[in-house]
Amino acid sequence: MSQTCYRYERKCNAENEQIADWLLKLTDNHRNWGFGLCFLYLRNVKGFGWNHKRIYRIYCELELNLRIKPRKRLVRQAPEPLAVPVSANAVWSIDFMHDQLKDGRSIRLLNVIDDFNREALGIEIDFSLPSARVIRALEQIIAWRGKPMAIRCDNGPEYLSDAITQWASQRGVALNYIQPGKPQQNAYVERFNRTVRYEWLSQYYWDDLAHVQQFATEWTWQYNHERPNMGLGGITPKQRLMVAA
Repeated sequence: MSQTCYRYERKCNAENEQIADWLLKLTDNHRNWGFGLCFLYLRNVKGFGWNHKRIYRIYCELELNLRIKPRKRLVRQAPEPLAVPVSANAVWSIDFMHDQLKDGRSIRLLNVIDDFNREALGIEIDFSLPSARVIRALEQIIAWRGKPMAIRCDNGPEYLSDAITQWASQRGVALNYIQPGKPQQNAYVERFNRTVRYEWLSQYYWDDLAHVQQFATEWTWQYNHERPNMGLGGITPKQRLMVAA
């Protein structure tokens, strides 16, 4: 070994401190983000050119690694891949979620996304979301986004009602119902539901509907503009939309 290598002392790099500050900030604000999302955010959203190995080394030194819970996987045939639309507003996916407030009252969430770029178009929240509320939420989105060619949904009573089917017929929107008991056919919005659940919905106690709706609105903007999406190659939904424009 040369004397140069033997006597070398590692110098503190100001960039390493900057990387550490960013990693601590990201993992503090997004407790379910692992290394992959942190790296993609720094590279694709913020535009830093730091090497992934360098960031990962600092990430490990800070002991920020998420514990991965192992799970038993069932052996099954390869599922048929879900078709990806070729343009925005070709297919939207909608689905309901359930949670409860701090006082125990149950609430429902209606999630609407565009399958093309996985963009969150809206999260409607209330104690009850009948067909009329679903139609109103969709009309509000159409007013600024434009009309979809089709909407993918499950076989819930709200989607099978005469009000929804008549509205879709009048609007010229096809309703693509998935097969009962096969949520994987609506995989895009199901994956979005999981992100909603683990990134914020199950992380806090909610005082009232206004509290949940305000947080959902702020998080939706951050999800569309700042959160890298693995299904889009590590870019954000808005970046995917800009690339296609």
